[in-house]
Amino acid sequence: MNEVNQYILDTIKSHVWGGFDTPDDIQEVISDLLEEGADEKMLRESVSTEFMKKLEAEKSWPKVTDIDRLESVFLTLKTNGILCLHNAGYTMSDGHEDSDEALSSYPKDKFFGYCFYHGQDLERAVSGEGLMLAYDHVNGDVPEKINVAQTIQKALKKAGFDVEWDGTTNQRLSIPKFDWKHRANSR
Repeated sequence: MNEVNQYILDTIKSHVWGGFDTPDDIQEVISDLLEEGADEKMLRESVSTEFMKKLEAEKSWPKVTDIDRLESVFLTLKTNGILCLHNAGYTMSDGHEDSDEALSSYPKDKFFGYCFYHGQDLERAVSGEGLMLAYDHVNGDVPEKINVAQTIQKALKKAGFDVEWDGTTNQRLSIPKFDWKHRANSR
């Protein structure tokens, strides 16, 4: 298998197992990635094959997965003033932009902070490398940002997650043992 096909296959697997995309969404991703040397027919057919593998695997997953527990934490944080987003853009800057956009649809004083993970974080989580969470204060500086992170850390620990963080704004929160199992029909 050549590098182009392998890269696109890896991308397909990441999108399927990430649990946010439909088969049509992934076909669009393939269209964006196709280049000379790509086996378009094989790549397009692999989408349904990969979805079937995932649906079969889901049968053996626990009733409550880590992503289910994270969703519960995100909902709790939202009721306590921190807006949390799943799969916010592809990069850190995308995540901050998506957060700003999401915040703009609420009254200004509803949230004091926000939290997200982006597409690259999702790819790492799907491949078993844990999950990183970004955070920020809506309009504060370092002490307020640390308060946001501490609030998120406390909620994650209460939900049973091991969280790594150095206590500074220089580092994102990390859940190193996050087992990414996101059911296709759960979102």
